[in-house]
Amino acid sequence: MRMSLAQRVLLTWLFTLLFLIMLVLKLDEKAPWNWFLIFIPVWIFDTILLVMLIVKMAGRCKSGFDPRNGSQNMKKKVWYLIAMLLKLAFCLALCAKLQRFTTMRLAYVFIPLWALLAGGLLELGYNIFYVRRD
Repeated sequence: MRMSLAQRVLLTWLFTLLFLIMLVLKLDEKAPWNWFLIFIPVWIFDTILLVMLIVKMAGRCKSGFDPRNGSQNMKKKVWYLIAMLLKLAFCLALCAKLQRFTTMRLAYVFIPLWALLAGGLLELGYNIFYVRRD
């Protein structure tokens, strides 16, 4: 199953729009919904991305696949998986804090986001300044 670029962009915009509409309704106090319900479009979108990523990673396990062809690609997919899990951890901690399920300090809630941003900066720096020495 392959999605075209236009379909991926449309899906991303649809989930983002739905999340923002629900967020505005919650912040305007028009909807007394739980914060975990507000984030459902984000989690559905992340679940779709995680399933697609895991399916692509599992494709390396099929017979006849040469593991030497694409070790860099696999490292990138592992980084994507870690990034998605950090984003999920941040969203869950944020919802728990906003819903007052926990008395965790706000600085602790943002640790997964900070780790994600630091990893993103390292990945960006590596991709910009890495020089191949073949």
